[in-house]
Amino acid sequence: MRRSASIALLLAASACTVGPNYKQPEPPVPAAFAEPQPSDGGIDLAHWWQAYDDPELTHLIEIGLAQAPDLQTAQSRVREARYEVVAARSQGLPSVNGTGNAEYLKFQQIGSKSDINKLIQQINPSQNGSGTGGTTTQQQGSIPRDFHTFSAGFDASWELDLFGGVRRSVEAARAQQEAAQWNARDARVQLAAEIASDYLQMRGYQEQARIAAAEADAQARSLSILRHTAQVGLVPQGNAIRQQTQLAQAQAQIAPLKAQAGVQIHAIGVLIGETPEALIAELNTDTPLPMVPPQVPPGLPVELIRRRPDVRAAERQLAAATAQIGVAVADLYPKISLTAMPQLATAWLGGFFLGKTFQLTAQGQASFPIFDFGGRRAAISEREEQREQAYIQWRQAVLGALRDVEDALVRIDGERNSNTDLRGGVIAAQRSLATVQAQYQVGLQDYTPVLEGQQQLLQARNNLAQSDVRLRTDLASLYKALGGGWSDGDAPPARPVIADAPKKR
Repeated sequence: MRRSASIALLLAASACTVGPNYKQPEPPVPAAFAEPQPSDGGIDLAHWWQAYDDPELTHLIEIGLAQAPDLQTAQSRVREARYEVVAARSQGLPSVNGTGNAEYLKFQQIGSKSDINKLIQQINPSQNGSGTGGTTTQQQGSIPRDFHTFSAGFDASWELDLFGGVRRSVEAARAQQEAAQWNARDARVQLAAEIASDYLQMRGYQEQARIAAAEADAQARSLSILRHTAQVGLVPQGNAIRQQTQLAQAQAQIAPLKAQAGVQIHAIGVLIGETPEALIAELNTDTPLPMVPPQVPPGLPVELIRRRPDVRAAERQLAAATAQIGVAVADLYPKISLTAMPQLATAWLGGFFLGKTFQLTAQGQASFPIFDFGGRRAAISEREEQREQAYIQWRQAVLGALRDVEDALVRIDGERNSNTDLRGGVIAAQRSLATVQAQYQVGLQDYTPVLEGQQQLLQARNNLAQSDVRLRTDLASLYKALGGGWSDGDAPPARPVIADAPKKR
């Protein structure tokens, strides 16, 4: 009866888990976003880059997601976190170690043969001289000088998790594993957006280089005409000189733009895990900018918090920090460990078998914290501050996610309006240049307005090309801000929300 009561008391104590239970905090989010939202564009956020309808961009992102060094590092951290869960779980289970021992002792004669023979007869009474004389003489003359012992066994030890310190450690390790998984998804989001941004900027520089080259070709043709007309005295020689200066300025813009495009090609190569020059032949082509994809609506802010991997990772870090408090609190309570050591041993003296023995040792040990100058209490307070820091970081991640979406929405709205105005400006510059050229040809204008018109048209086209790039990169920033780039099927199962319990110390 007393034994049953002791077992029941032990089981009841082992069900106790000290420290605070984790409760998922409510995110500080508004009911809706402040900036204007578009209608549903029907974009799959998991593969948002396909909305640009650019096979090359899709190919590069898929390669990056398969072999980029940043993603390989993130995946390695996930595996590392899984091993940490296994290590934490093993702390609450018994450990068994095999043991083996072999000894050999060689000794010299320290007494007479008769003394040693007496010792042999005591060890083995069957050799008492009752046999034949030859045998006895041979046995008495054979003095053992070697002593062998062999033992084998194992020891098992188990520290009882009476107050849940190990369980809290496992809880923290699992939260860290889930945080690593969300960080890996966030790495996918970051990588896809960075590849897309570099790719769009590269195509933008190439587009501006083509504009500058086309304008230089047009001005070269104008210079050829002016030189011929100046030779026959129809126009002043100064017009040809000024046109030649304008042509040199247009040509001077081409090389820096191509160099900037090359820099972006190098960046993309490194991002996807290739050497910087690996993509030069593939990307240094006459390819226009991708189409403008539709703008996806951001939805509700609370949905964004569930979608953003960085916010989810910060929330899991908060859960791990909360569990670590319980690990520190458990150090305030007694620790009980059980040990058992069974062992089988055999011995030989010379050629005589002395027998074998079985030994079992069992031990129970308990340690009670009495006085440590406040070290354990300080460790608990330290873990509580770490949880407070994790909460602040999670809240900052939430606010940063909201800001990313609001910023992307306002930039897209402003860039769309600017892009429309710039397109109108290009049309106006083309008409203005055509007008002054016609007036110059009939002698109503000198050549200065023509040069100014050419420069204005080139600048208007460059401004429009830069706006086209910004509009596309702003949309990529919106997809990134919404947490696009990972599949819903890869999300870990939701953790149950547990009400906060009073702290036990």
